[in-house]
Amino acid sequence: MESYTAYTRSTWLNWMKTIVSPVISSLSEGKLHSTLPSDFHPDRKPYAMLEAFGRTMEGIAPFLELEETEGEEKAYQDKLRRAVIKGLAQAVDPAAPDHMNFSEGYGQSLVDAAFLAHGVVRAPKQLGEKLDGTLRDRLILALRSTRTLTPFVSNWILFSAMVEAALKVLGDQPDMTRVDYAVQMFRRWYVGDGTYGDGDRFHWDYYNSFVIQPMLVDVLRVFEKDGRDYGTFLEEAIRRSSRYSHVLEEMVGPDGSWCVYGRSTVYRFGCFQLLSQAALQHFLPEELKAGQVRAALSACIDRSLSAPGTFDEKGFLTPGVCGHQPSMAEEYISSGSLYLCAAVFLPLGLPASDPFWTEKDQAWTSRKIWCGEDVMRDHAVD
Repeated sequence: MESYTAYTRSTWLNWMKTIVSPVISSLSEGKLHSTLPSDFHPDRKPYAMLEAFGRTMEGIAPFLELEETEGEEKAYQDKLRRAVIKGLAQAVDPAAPDHMNFSEGYGQSLVDAAFLAHGVVRAPKQLGEKLDGTLRDRLILALRSTRTLTPFVSNWILFSAMVEAALKVLGDQPDMTRVDYAVQMFRRWYVGDGTYGDGDRFHWDYYNSFVIQPMLVDVLRVFEKDGRDYGTFLEEAIRRSSRYSHVLEEMVGPDGSWCVYGRSTVYRFGCFQLLSQAALQHFLPEELKAGQVRAALSACIDRSLSAPGTFDEKGFLTPGVCGHQPSMAEEYISSGSLYLCAAVFLPLGLPASDPFWTEKDQAWTSRKIWCGEDVMRDHAVD
C-alpha cells in the first residue's frame, strides 16, 4: 500500500479558504443573496443564506478566536475577521441586501440560527465581546426571534438550547427552560457506547457528530456553573464524546474514504465534526494520537475535495460526497446546507505549537489493520 502524505497546517488553511471564501466574501459585499446558487431545490432559497453563513461560522469560529498567529496566517486571519463582521452586519440588518431569515416559515430558520449561535459560543471574544453595540443588539434580536419557532422533539431541541447559550455569551438573559429541556431529554436518550438516540429511537446516521454531541458538550460548557447538575453531566458527556470520536476515527478507510450511511451525507466530512472537536478541546481518547487523527482527517478532506465536480464555476460547493452527486441530497438540502462540512476545520483553532500540528504523521486505525499491523482490539463503554 502506498504511503500516506503528511499534511501541514498551511494545507488545512488552504482547504478552508477554498470552501468558505465564496460565502464570506460575497456576504461581506452584500452579494450572497444574488450569488449563492438557488437552482438546486429552489424552494429552499428562503433559508439558504443563513444555512451557508451559520454553518460556515460554526466551523471557522475557533480559528477566528485564536490569538497565537503570525505572519501570513495572521494577515489572513485579520482579513477574515473583518469580512466576517461585515457579513454579520449584513445578516442582521433589516435594511441590508443580505438580511437573513431568522424566524419566518417553519423551523428551518431555528436550525441555522443555532449553527451561527454555535459560532458565537466558539468565538466569544471575536463574535461577542468585540462586537459594537449596534451589531450586538441586532444579533441578540435576531437570535431572540427564533423563540417563536417550536423545535421537533429530536436533535432540534439542541438548536433552541444553543441559541440560548449564545444569548448568554452576548450578555443577554437566556431562557433556561429551553436549555434544561434539551439537557434533560438527552440524558434520557443516551443508548450506550458513546451514542445518543435522536429522540427516543436510535438512527443510523451521523447526527451524533453533525449536531448532537458537539452542541450538547458546548451548551453544557456555557452553563456548567449554573447549577442543575450540568457540571456532572458535562463530565459524562465528554467521556461519551471521547468514545464516539474514536468510533468516527475507525470509520475512516485506509484510502481516506469513509462509511457513507444515513441522511445528510452530502455534508461530506462534516460528519467528523465531533472528532475535530475532540482534537480542539483535547478530549481525544488515549488510544488516539494527535498525529494519527490529523492524518485521518487530512485523508478524508483530500479524498473528497479532489473529486471533480465538487465546486461549481463560482467556487460554491455542489451536493455530493465525492464530486457532484445531487441524487444523494434529501429534499431539505440547499446549496447553503452543504457548508456544514466546514466543521472539520475546528483544529485550526489550535496554535501551530499544539501536538495536533507538531506530531509526526501516524497511520489511522483502519490503515494499520489493512497494512497488517498488530492493533489493539476495540472495546465498548457504558
